[in-house]
Amino acid sequence: MILVTGGAGFIGSVLAKTLNLLGHTDLVIVDKLEDSTKWKNLRGVKYIDYIHADELFSGEYDDLIAETDLIFHMGACSSTTEKNMDFLMKNNVAYSQALFRFAATKNIPFIYASSAATYGDGEQGYSDDHVGLFELMPMNPYGYSKQLFDEWVLKEDKKPDHWFGFKFFNVFGPNEYHKEDMRSLVHKAFEQISSGSPVKLFKSHRPDFKDGQQLRDFVYVKDVVRVMIELADPEKSEFSGIYNLGTGKARSFLDLINATYKAMDKAPKVEFIDMPEAIRGQYQYYTQAEMGKLLSAIPGFEFCSLEEGVKDYVQNHLMKSNPHC
Repeated sequence: MILVTGGAGFIGSVLAKTLNLLGHTDLVIVDKLEDSTKWKNLRGVKYIDYIHADELFSGEYDDLIAETDLIFHMGACSSTTEKNMDFLMKNNVAYSQALFRFAATKNIPFIYASSAATYGDGEQGYSDDHVGLFELMPMNPYGYSKQLFDEWVLKEDKKPDHWFGFKFFNVFGPNEYHKEDMRSLVHKAFEQISSGSPVKLFKSHRPDFKDGQQLRDFVYVKDVVRVMIELADPEKSEFSGIYNLGTGKARSFLDLINATYKAMDKAPKVEFIDMPEAIRGQYQYYTQAEMGKLLSAIPGFEFCSLEEGVKDYVQNHLMKSNPHC
């Protein structure tokens, strides 16, 4: 049985659907649906039970979770603007620690979501070598919560034989609509273009970057899920560790917007706006994952290009009446 936390969320729901397509319907979805619309992400997903995240360790489901033989832990607060550190310590750190201890006790594979936000402003580079991990300086509470868990995992004496943490870079793709301000720029741009408005991008407030030329490592969610499933293979346990999960190719926001316009067969119209003062001090102008370590674990893996990912997302999901997986 496979436990998928955050299974109704963006990456978790795409993962669950992909597992279904591979023949795995023995899933238990763990999440907090509340009054959000992310329940729609579960339509069409086959699973045997749903557990509210706050009730997972209540004792009520002990017999069920005892049957778990693989955990994908995608559940966490992913808002980079969340300021309540006490909430993040409980939700992103302590909860993850409890799940990891459970996996270690049962010695079952544990795959979890870290974040490129742990790299802070990028001054120390984007190497996923464990040696330098403890020196990273995240710029926001969310990144710090992910950093704390990464550090804790590496220091733990008792680990499952098979475990992976993935530092997700800028993931985009279907099933992210419920994330509001945390949605990818592709989703936001699609709405603006559809309404006839120009796409708004932040101006650069650094002389070494032109407007729209801020760079990110954009990675398509379907590739992210393929990587996680491939490394869940028992034969990959020897590679256990914390890895970057981007493409290794930084692209500009203008590249992303132009690809979105092209996928919609429309001429680009872009308006540059001032960046809010509140985020200027923690804004990243460049991110690019070092991917050598990951590609040594899955040699031959090919990521789709930015243009290919945007085209699939726009034409096969956003432009359809049901944009979900």
